[in-house]
Amino acid sequence: MLELTFRDATLSDVDVLVPLIESAYRGDASRAGWTTEADLLAGQRTDPEGVGEVITAPGSRLLVAESAERPGEIVACCQLQKRETYVYFGMFSVSPVLQGGGVGKAVMAEAERIARAWGADEIRMTVIRQREDLIAFYERRGFRRTGRFEPFPYGDERFGLPLRDDLEFAELAKSL
Repeated sequence: MLELTFRDATLSDVDVLVPLIESAYRGDASRAGWTTEADLLAGQRTDPEGVGEVITAPGSRLLVAESAERPGEIVACCQLQKRETYVYFGMFSVSPVLQGGGVGKAVMAEAERIARAWGADEIRMTVIRQREDLIAFYERRGFRRTGRFEPFPYGDERFGLPLRDDLEFAELAKSL
């Protein structure tokens, strides 16, 4: 497995993070990995403003993983946001060419370590319900379906252009 170092993203990382996040989920580049949403959504996954908001929001951090062999090369990221008794985990992205090699597992382990250090007893996320392969990945890592769902924000192009009309988010949670 690739050796990683972790740090918080800064606004100077936005121009690298946006293409990383896009490549993990949208367009033809995303098909090199297994996390693609290209069959469900077209358009963008995020934009520079959205990534900047995550970096600067109170109680939020955007964790980046860099290759230890190539310092400064960001290969993965995830959002962590403190909420009442839990930490929200989102914007999880691994370079498509590195997916399946343990990078995602290492990022998740670091995210959980940070959440525990913040005093959280649970970590939660939302995943497009139709992404059964992705939900299964998280279930193998101890997450469970909560039975709560959120509607997909149809009409808000910041979240992409839906290719079907039945999308919604399923909430997953893991006790820490």
